[in-house]
Amino acid sequence: FGALAFGVTYSLLATATGSIANWLLLWLLLGAAGGLEAGITVLAVHDQVVPPTINLDHPDEACDLDYVPNTKRPLAIEYALSNSFGFGGTNAALLFKRFDV
Repeated sequence: FGALAFGVTYSLLATATGSIANWLLLWLLLGAAGGLEAGITVLAVHDQVVPPTINLDHPDEACDLDYVPNTKRPLAIEYALSNSFGFGGTNAALLFKRFDV
C-alpha cells in the first residue's frame, strides 16, 4: 500500500485474514455476522471510536497498515466501510457516512 496506507485506519472485526480470534467470535452467527458487523460499523461512526482488532500482539513488521491492536481508539470518522464475505459467494459492502443533525 505504500504511502497511501498511512491515511487509513483498519479495524478487523471478523475477517479470516485478520485476527482468527475475531473471526471465531462471529463465526456462529453465519449469515447474521454481516448484520452485526454493519451495526458495529454504524456505532463506530456514531461514537467516533475505532473498535480494536483483538489478539493482534505480533503484527508483521513488513505490513505498513495502521491496525488498531487490542484497544479501541478515538478517531474522527466521516466514512466507514463494512465488507462481509459469506459462504457460497455471498458478498456485500456497505459504506456508512456520518450524519450531523
